[in-house]
Amino acid sequence: MPTRACLLFLGLLLAGFAVPTLAQPPAEKPAEKPTEKKDDKKAEKTAKTKLTVTLPEEDADLKIEGAATKAKGKTREFEIPPLDAGVKYEYKLTATWRPNNYTVITRNKTVVFEAGKPVTADLTADDPQDKAVIRYVPTPDDIVAQMIKLAKVTKDDTVYEPGCGDARIVTAAVKAGAKKGVGIDIDPERVTESKATVKAAKLEDKIDIRLGDALDIKDFPHATVVFMYMGNEFNALMRPYLWQKLKVGTRIVSHRFTMGDWKSDKTIQVKGEDGDEYELHLWTITKEVKDKAEAAAKKGDKAEPKKEEKKDEPKKDEPKKDKPGV
Repeated sequence: MPTRACLLFLGLLLAGFAVPTLAQPPAEKPAEKPTEKKDDKKAEKTAKTKLTVTLPEEDADLKIEGAATKAKGKTREFEIPPLDAGVKYEYKLTATWRPNNYTVITRNKTVVFEAGKPVTADLTADDPQDKAVIRYVPTPDDIVAQMIKLAKVTKDDTVYEPGCGDARIVTAAVKAGAKKGVGIDIDPERVTESKATVKAAKLEDKIDIRLGDALDIKDFPHATVVFMYMGNEFNALMRPYLWQKLKVGTRIVSHRFTMGDWKSDKTIQVKGEDGDEYELHLWTITKEVKDKAEAAAKKGDKAEPKKEEKKDEPKKDEPKKDKPGV
């Protein structure tokens, strides 16, 4: 199957439709360039293809085979120039959008199509392979202490913090008695800062700081407590991962953000030393949760939460609650 590469955005069709035309990239067998005088025989061997892409947000950025497109709107139409009729091709589509002012989500999808036949690509459905980058905002130390209290951390606990930022939560949890801590962050600068925090606390032998993706923690089943301050969208990505990987009895504590329709075991409001109100949530992995995740996996479902109608946008006068980081 020939793979399309180096797609370029050219403009609009002359017929009056707002349909950008994609320049034809080189293929294993390049299609011939259009000529002024059409040859009926050649016309029978090549065909144009209409590509319709549906995106999660109207202002999402869309790349096709790595090349940026300029069209806007949730539904966008493109015309692929003549390709060998009846031959199958594939394009890699990449959508990037910002559901709020602290989260950037990237979603990839590969579409396979036969030249001459319309092809549609729906990028609106959540995908376990989605990537999210979240702007780091630290949790105040007094609120960290309340999160540790809510989790009921003991000497038998192994604490994980996806998106650890400066590692203040995982460090405080180990100081409070946890036997081991693991912090993971996708930002090298945050990892350097976290390691400095751990070193200053003289806890290098108990806390492991890693550069990596919070959605790809190989030893996640070792966790007995997970601390999070990530954002509702990231929690939606994280929830099926938590269900599948964590053991029964593992506690999860989230600063501010929820887990879609997975109701917390307990939610508390705390007034911080800075005078702000903070909300903390606690969930526990149960056998019922594990069974649901296993059943969804067998069916090929993603076991993801329902979309919330109301977006959780931080208020402009509440920068401290903007959000944390992976």
